[in-house]
Amino acid sequence: MTHLVLLRLSLKLGKPSTSLVARWWSRIALDTLVLALATLWLLPVFWVFSSSLRPGSESFSLPPRFLPTAFNWRNYVYLLKGTESTGAVPIPQFFINSTKISVLITAGQLLTCSMGAFAFAKLRFPGRDVIFLILLSALMVPGQVTSIPLFILIKTYGLFDTHAALILPALTNVFGVFLLRQFFLTIPEDLVDAAKIDGASLWVIYSRVVLPLAKPALSTLAILVFTGSWNEFYRPLIFLNSREKMTLPMGIVLAAGYMGTGPIAGVMAAVSLAVLPVLVVFLAAQKYIVQGITLTGIKG
Repeated sequence: MTHLVLLRLSLKLGKPSTSLVARWWSRIALDTLVLALATLWLLPVFWVFSSSLRPGSESFSLPPRFLPTAFNWRNYVYLLKGTESTGAVPIPQFFINSTKISVLITAGQLLTCSMGAFAFAKLRFPGRDVIFLILLSALMVPGQVTSIPLFILIKTYGLFDTHAALILPALTNVFGVFLLRQFFLTIPEDLVDAAKIDGASLWVIYSRVVLPLAKPALSTLAILVFTGSWNEFYRPLIFLNSREKMTLPMGIVLAAGYMGTGPIAGVMAAVSLAVLPVLVVFLAAQKYIVQGITLTGIKG
């Protein structure tokens, strides 16, 4: 709409150049396309939220209705109490478990990945590039391949059915090291050399020179790691057995019931709440996402 107004004003004030008009129309077409794609992406989200507010009898009505006839907020009340709408599934406890695991994994990866990336980007030692290539080769190994050895290791050390079984193996990540290393390479070497001349140790250079400049990359990695940990279902399904230690994705499956016979409105309410933390983290650091991913492909 703004582009159309500017185009009309320019037509009144004077005839704009053909290239300028073409750019305006190209921008309008691009904005329209982005708006259409955003609408298509938001439709399932809107449907989930709408279904969480409607009575169970309307969940499968034909033709389907996007808006409920009556807004039923009791599904969220029952959800927080872990009673009727979710079949007595303790969703609040699952929410706390997922938050604890995701936050610890994110903090651990930010620390270990940034330290490893600093070593590969700013330190000089024999075999550095070869070691880094070997490290990158681990990205080609699917996680399912290491599930059985990891399960045996977790069982041997008595960590089965504990949150440590999910947290400890995920405290570092090869992709995180690669992402941060690419960003650290964009930091001028003059800053590091100046810090060395001033007598700064490697830890001071890492913590006070490099990390403050790496906020875009760190924010991007934090969003990716937190989202992946929050939505993970495979590893919790293998390593957790006690009901009170399960994560939110497992709790949603339990709430759905056997063969999907659980209350659909309660399940949709649980899904709606599960989206909120990821949405908050994304909105808090969204300005760093494009900047972080873009700069990691530039070598200084």
